[in-house]
Amino acid sequence: MERVLILSGSESDKPIVDKITQVLSAFGVEYRYEVASAHRNPAKVDQLVASSTADVFIAVAGMSAALPGVIAARTTKPVIGVPVNAALDGLDALLATAQMPPNVPVACVGIDNGKNAGVLAVQILALKDSVLAQKLHEFKESLKK
Repeated sequence: MERVLILSGSESDKPIVDKITQVLSAFGVEYRYEVASAHRNPAKVDQLVASSTADVFIAVAGMSAALPGVIAARTTKPVIGVPVNAALDGLDALLATAQMPPNVPVACVGIDNGKNAGVLAVQILALKDSVLAQKLHEFKESLKK
C-alpha cells in the first residue's frame, strides 16, 4: 500500500524519479512509480489517481507540464509538481506547474529537483506520523553539522 504515488509523463524522467525514490526509501516510505502522460494516457492517469491509496502525489513532467494539474483536478490530496528541463531550460514546465488556476493548488519544487519533492512528501506525511516526524527531525539536525 503506497503512501506516495509518483507519476512521470515520460520514461526519460527516470533520473529525476530516482532522486525522489532515494529519499522516500531512506525514510522507509512506501511508494509506487508509474509512467502516465496527461496527454498520451489520460485514462491511465485518471485510473491511477482514483485507485491509489497514496496520501501524497508527486508528478514529474516537462514542457507543458500538465500532469501535476491534471492530478490536482482529480484529488483532494496534496500534489507536488517537479518541473523537468526538457525545453526552454525548464522554465516552461516551471511556470506551467506553479501557475495553477485558483482552487487547484500544486506545490512546486525547483526544476529537476526530485530530492526536494521527496523531502516535501516526507514532511507532509510526518504531520500525522510520529515515527516519520522523528526521522525527519534527525535528518534536519544532521544537515546542521
